[in-house]
Amino acid sequence: MMIDKFKLDNFGPITTVEGKALGKINLFLGKNSTGKTFLLKALYSAIRSHEEYARGNSIRDFSEVLSEKIYWTFQTEKIGDIVSKGQGKKLNASITLSDHSSLVFGFTSETTKKVIPQHNNLTPRTSNSVFLPPKEVLSLMDVIHKTVEIDKIFGFDSTYSDLVAALKIPLQRGRNSDAFAMSRQNLEGMFDGKVEFDVKSKNWIYKKGKSKFSITLAAEGVKKIAILDSLLGNRYLDKDSIIFIDEPESALHPTAITKLLDIIQTLANAGIQFFIASHSYFVIKKLLLIANKEQMEIPTFTASNEGTWTQSCLLKDGLPDNEIINESVRLFEDEFTGSFR
Repeated sequence: MMIDKFKLDNFGPITTVEGKALGKINLFLGKNSTGKTFLLKALYSAIRSHEEYARGNSIRDFSEVLSEKIYWTFQTEKIGDIVSKGQGKKLNASITLSDHSSLVFGFTSETTKKVIPQHNNLTPRTSNSVFLPPKEVLSLMDVIHKTVEIDKIFGFDSTYSDLVAALKIPLQRGRNSDAFAMSRQNLEGMFDGKVEFDVKSKNWIYKKGKSKFSITLAAEGVKKIAILDSLLGNRYLDKDSIIFIDEPESALHPTAITKLLDIIQTLANAGIQFFIASHSYFVIKKLLLIANKEQMEIPTFTASNEGTWTQSCLLKDGLPDNEIINESVRLFEDEFTGSFR
């Protein structure tokens, strides 16, 4: 039951965006401050609230779970502060799963803490969604835990604290699915080692050959890749999970970016749905190659300066008309013409 469509209006910097017939991989493109991260967090907060609702011994109703998730994800004094500026504007959001069940909610700038859905018949999900931020969190786990769970102050939003909670789950032994096992092998091959939680020292360590290093000494890219490896290894993720990735290119060199996207393609074919926000030409070009090779429809969304997002194309049909692409072409043309002067 992946996300099949969504619609957001007046959600922070996003004036309007609508997604239909979503795929296993979905791509959001835009310049800085156009709302890429906001869009990812909006979708994550909705679907993760649904997953957390009624799990374990919790007696909270869905409205309470959703309100708290939005509050701690966007970290504003009152929830209504994330409504786009303008008199009389109302935030509206809807999300529909592939079985046609849906969630609809909205609120105004006057809303303080309570969000009451207008409609919610989403089918229960036992799988987990996760948000992978541009920066790694392994070396910051204790700081994030203290800030969020103990001090209860703003600083690290719910995407970080949820990720920390997921990473604390111990590694599961036994056979993993072929796609997950192969993905873990390829992830670890990217940095020629393993990152594991050492129970005795209660610290993350980087193991390379017979040597062990503190996680603080590992490169940013190594720690970032290790997060996905750990979530596959502790079985937090399964074939029906949804992964939101903000700037997968961050802290990775181009070769590592292409290898990571090959792994994402493997996981997508196994059932995981991905929402990726990027402004990297390498990410766009590699996903285009994947779309063509796998005949995979990759819905692609582009943002305007006015906050309107458009579902511009399926990546398998060609590169979108986007400033990231256009700038890359201009640089090539400058180089090409300059070589003949």
